[in-house]
Amino acid sequence: MSVVPAQLRPANPVFDSIVYKPPSEQTILALDLGTKTGWAVRPAKGPVQSGTETFRPNRFEGGGMRYVHFTDWLVQIAMMTNGLHRVVFEEVRRHAGTDAAHAYGGFLATLTGWCEEHEVPYQGVPVGTIKRFIAGRGNADKAAVISAIRARGYHPADDNEADAIAILLWALETRGGVR
Repeated sequence: MSVVPAQLRPANPVFDSIVYKPPSEQTILALDLGTKTGWAVRPAKGPVQSGTETFRPNRFEGGGMRYVHFTDWLVQIAMMTNGLHRVVFEEVRRHAGTDAAHAYGGFLATLTGWCEEHEVPYQGVPVGTIKRFIAGRGNADKAAVISAIRARGYHPADDNEADAIAILLWALETRGGVR
């Protein structure tokens, strides 16, 4: 593999900003992937923002359109935050149903492909790690996670948003698991 000298490499503001910004000034996006995706973002400057976004195709669209809409949404988030420096997401190893597993796999493939294309580092965090961090138990239920997030001053609308906030807090407080 050859290395292209910096003066010959095309400018990439996302890559260049990662190299020169300390972690405290990086924009981090946390995701709880699914048809109803929970998200939380900590911009380089500003407070944490969070919410949910639904990626369900309408009746006249093919099944793959949910991933096209997801890609468009990622681009919007990156543009609104002046570039993403890191993406962390809930890494699910087991699903209750086949449809959920297929949807998660599609979102994961779309996300990781987008991150690779835009040179944005990404990291999956196991579900048990997130729950242990935020609620004290790796098998905590949804209510316990929501309660722990509310105790920290956030007001999630549902478990998807609560999970995304928990992932973001884990990334910030443990420095991506390094602590």
